Amino acid sequence: MRIQLLPDQLISQIAAGEVVERPASALKELLENSLDADSTDIQVSLVQGGVKQLRVADNGAGIAQDDLAMALTRHATSKIASLEDLEAVASLGFRGEALASIASVSRTQISSRYAQAKHAWSIASEGGEITPLEPAALDAGTIIEVNDLYFNTPARRKFLKTEGTEFGHCEAAFERVALSRPDVAFMLQHNGRALSRYAISTPEKRFGEVLGSEFSSETISVDESAAGLRLWGVAAKPTFNRNKSDTQYVYVNGRFVRDKLISHAIRQAYQDVLHHDRHPAYVLFIELDPTLVDVNVHPSKTEVRFRDGQAIHRFIFHSLHKALATPTGISSGATANQAAFNPFGSANLVRPESIDKLRTGLVEGYPTYQSQINLSANEPNSFYQTLFGGHKNSAQNYSNSQSINTALQTNRDESAGDASFAQSFSENHAENDFPLGFAVAQIHGVYVLAQNVQGLVVVDMHAAHERIMYEQLKNALDTKTVAMQPLLLPVSFNADRLEVATVQEELSSGQGSLQQLGFDIAILSPTTLAVRAVPSMLQDVDAVTLARDVLRDLREFGASRALTERRNELLGTMACHAAVRANRSLTIPEMNALLRDMEATERSGQCNHGRPTWFQVSMSDLDKMFMRGK
Repeated sequence: MRIQLLPDQLISQIAAGEVVERPASALKELLENSLDADSTDIQVSLVQGGVKQLRVADNGAGIAQDDLAMALTRHATSKIASLEDLEAVASLGFRGEALASIASVSRTQISSRYAQAKHAWSIASEGGEITPLEPAALDAGTIIEVNDLYFNTPARRKFLKTEGTEFGHCEAAFERVALSRPDVAFMLQHNGRALSRYAISTPEKRFGEVLGSEFSSETISVDESAAGLRLWGVAAKPTFNRNKSDTQYVYVNGRFVRDKLISHAIRQAYQDVLHHDRHPAYVLFIELDPTLVDVNVHPSKTEVRFRDGQAIHRFIFHSLHKALATPTGISSGATANQAAFNPFGSANLVRPESIDKLRTGLVEGYPTYQSQINLSANEPNSFYQTLFGGHKNSAQNYSNSQSINTALQTNRDESAGDASFAQSFSENHAENDFPLGFAVAQIHGVYVLAQNVQGLVVVDMHAAHERIMYEQLKNALDTKTVAMQPLLLPVSFNADRLEVATVQEELSSGQGSLQQLGFDIAILSPTTLAVRAVPSMLQDVDAVTLARDVLRDLREFGASRALTERRNELLGTMACHAAVRANRSLTIPEMNALLRDMEATERSGQCNHGRPTWFQVSMSDLDKMFMRGK
């Protein structure tokens, strides 16, 4: 067969296969055109999932009478005019294919009134056959009706799904656009029924309206700028995770995109706090010079290519990593005030002096109900005292029922005349000073109960302490200040040949990996090793078990890899050994020391495996449990 030119109508239908995959694809293109026209109110109406009818009405600038016919012509656009414009696209649409492609596979009608025109004009197209212009009645803006999608290409129509499925895709496309522009009002109807109305609002309010109040209440604000780049929006706390990636929205210069580089950077930022195969949730906006990103990668315009992808990856990772590192109970704004943003390093948080004083009971206004608890059962050689540097008061240990009763009686005495103890507490202590409150009890040697201004705080003491030790080890290794604690009596143990060979290789290589981690391990014989020093912050752990685990990691991954890409796993192993174990009885001062360290430690809301370390139970939740007021 000889080479020949294809008819324009066939070319348009081929292009429609790329641009208009389903009704949701057409809706996305029409919404983007409305936004490019500076609309502030957009109304969408669908019939039968958008297959029977898809109608978008806006109050934008409108289309001039002479341009209406051109609007339905392929490669005709008002967005760009030259190669330079294409390389710096600032609008959402620019290819000039969407309307022509939609019109070629549907019965389309456009009614529009240009801002300076005396009245509106209308034009129609049936399968690409354009009808003459006609006057129309319209106050302002543009109305586009797309009827009987794929009526002239039945083979394509067979690939469409059920009405419910197609509407679900349309609703998702509508929500993606609504999330990106809180300064625009949106309305969605389906089969004559209004389903969604979003008034002009703030970004935070719009996020909550679209994604739900639960998502909104579990997010962290992100807003970082560096070298002409800006990342802002909200990221859900690691504890608010999903079993699939259905709540992930990324916009580049206002355009919704799906980009592997961005997704990888975000996943890396969550890696240290997200549990196993769960997925994070976020709405993030990336702003940069349009010349630094190529949006002309795919007809759907959901893929982009960055000029310097590595720099974008680093910026996103460090910005989000910093936001997720905010200590428990402290806002990201407070973190920013403590240390200047460094996109290539984390902020070093300064522990408030009051926290160290609190450990020793020197803070004025320390609640009397704490000091009056009966701590008659003395616990010598406090384990947690050594780990946290707290000073034990004489005869201070927790005695279960009697101490609880004493605390309750003290509460009643101090709160006489007040509506509740929470009110009394909030009058004496600012909420931001001690967000996790103060300890009142320990349950089964596993959980710490504390009281703050909101109500009850339940802490998994092992998970919380593990995160604290983990962060301390990371900071020490980053600053090369892992202090070594020589053992008074070296601990020897029988080692297998691989363990001895690992120590031999470390000693002969001169890399000093064990020394960097704070260990001094010597070879006594072909089957015996001796631990002569351990990291000072881990001095109370089982030295032999810890040494075996560290040597195993060094053997399996190699010293250099264990201290770089596998570093966090290695330090996590060490932290787990150091963390206070279940069934360890803690004194009230020790429990409070744990709470204060949680408030001063990055990412302390999750353990190293992404599990939550504490939960808040509000007074209203407790009242509901006991049906108070009913």
